Amino acid sequence: MKKKGENKNILMRIGDWIRTVIDFFYPLFRRYMSQQFFRYGVTGVANLMFDWVLYFFIYNYILRQQMLNLGIVTLSSHIASFAIKFPIVLATGFLLQKYVTFAESNLHSGRQLFRYLVVYGINILINYFGLKLLVDGLQVYPSISNMIISIITVFISYFLQKQYTFRTSNL
Repeated sequence: MKKKGENKNILMRIGDWIRTVIDFFYPLFRRYMSQQFFRYGVTGVANLMFDWVLYFFIYNYILRQQMLNLGIVTLSSHIASFAIKFPIVLATGFLLQKYVTFAESNLHSGRQLFRYLVVYGINILINYFGLKLLVDGLQVYPSISNMIISIITVFISYFLQKQYTFRTSNL
């Protein structure tokens, strides 16, 4: 049976390897952004692609586009797919940020996870109210509105993750 420290060491080694691969491409972007922001972007895009593939797989091959009857409630296939993939994608996003983008943070993992969830919640609120404002209030096309809000949340998230969730404490 593996001990807790062994699992953490494995995650740290995987994070180091991923960071090495990402950093290989960084010189092409050095003029435009910091290395940390580049890592944040690459891991964010990778997790987004994973999200899309996982959702597609769950929706089409696990649920087979059918309603999910849970006894007390029945979920539509698109909502059930979201509910199933959400904790998985949340976990992979957190681990990528913890072990690849912000590996130097020395805050306790539980505190980081709680803060990550807070920032995630803030992003959900920004998305909701931003889309309501742009689509319902200003009549901007929904896809364009989603892109605008996504760009805004990327920068807000990076700042909050860097300064709050994964900051380096002065111990």
